Amino acid sequence: MNLSDLRKVSVKKHLRIRFSLSNGMECIVNEHGVAQVPALRAVPSFNLEDELAGAQAFIVEPAGEATSKTKRVSQRYTRDEITSLAGASSQPAHDEHED
Repeated sequence: MNLSDLRKVSVKKHLRIRFSLSNGMECIVNEHGVAQVPALRAVPSFNLEDELAGAQAFIVEPAGEATSKTKRVSQRYTRDEITSLAGASSQPAHDEHED
């Protein structure tokens, strides 16, 4: 799984996906597929693709604002689970029709 796979699943499923970096910061891939490191204040000394390769835990939550009636529920995923989620969303859907 690479960063583009994570971006695709976040856009297709309208999710925010967070994972920790080795330097203690956190990366958030938003529902638009944009990867952000909110604590970053200067040019990074790391490669985000390499950091993703080392990430083992991911926090996934639905995008959008929580209202008084709805609550944003986040789920914790392992690397294997997020990889299967990304793989499942990248497979084309088959149209069921008669030939």
